[in-house]
Amino acid sequence: MRCLVVSILFVLAFAEMNAQAQQAEANIPDITGSWERARDASIPAQPQPPLKAQYLKEWQARAQAVREANAKGEPIAERVVLCLPDGMPGMMSGPFPMEVLQSKGQVTIIQEAYTQVRRILLDRTQKAIDDVEPGFYGYSTGHWDAGRLLVDTIGVRENVPYQNVPHSKDMHIKERISLGANGLLRDEITIEDPAILEKPWTFTFGYRRMSDYQLLEYVCEDNREYADDKGVQKIRIPAPDKK
Repeated sequence: MRCLVVSILFVLAFAEMNAQAQQAEANIPDITGSWERARDASIPAQPQPPLKAQYLKEWQARAQAVREANAKGEPIAERVVLCLPDGMPGMMSGPFPMEVLQSKGQVTIIQEAYTQVRRILLDRTQKAIDDVEPGFYGYSTGHWDAGRLLVDTIGVRENVPYQNVPHSKDMHIKERISLGANGLLRDEITIEDPAILEKPWTFTFGYRRMSDYQLLEYVCEDNREYADDKGVQKIRIPAPDKK
C-alpha cells in the first residue's frame, strides 16, 4: 500500500514538473496569484473615448452633470449603488485586489469586489456574436503568443457600460496581457465598436503582485448606499441603539 502511495505521488510530481517545463518552453509567464492596481511610467494616461459625434455629446453632458452634482455634494447614483457588478472591462480597473488562476485550457480572473469571475478559454475558436448569451463579462477566448496572453471578448450586455461609454452588441474587447521585466502585469485593452466609436479605444491597466494575499469575501448585501427618487446617491445611517 505504501509503495502504491509513493508511486502515485511520484506520478503527480512528475506531471506537475512536466507541465511547468512545457509552460516554460512555450514562454508562458506564471501570472497565478493576487494582484493590485499599480502605475509606473510605462502605463500611459487613459485617453478620452473616441466616440462618434452624437454619442460624444451625450457622454460629455453626462460627465458635466456628474461634476456639478459632486460639487453640490449630491452625487448621481452609479451602478455600484444598485449592487451591480462592473462587468467587462470595468472589473479589470477595480481598486480592489484580483486573483489570477492558470489552469489547463483556461485562465480565470476573480475580482475581490462583488466576487466577480471571468473565464478566458484558451485555444478555442471564437463564437459568432449571435451565438453568445449576453452577460456582464461576455465570452472570452485567448491564446498565448510570445509570452503575451491575447484575448478577445464578445457578448457583453449593452446595459453594462464602462465609464458611462455606451456600446453596441457587436463590441469586441481585445486584450494583450503580459508580465514586464519590472514585475508589473500589464493589460492593454482595445475596444472595437465601429457603430459607436470613430476608431478603436486603447488604454492600459497595470498590476503589482501581492505576495501571500488571499481575496476577502465581498458581498453587496447591506445596500447601505442607495438612489433616492431623484437619482441622487444617499447613505443609510443606522439609528443608534436605544438603551
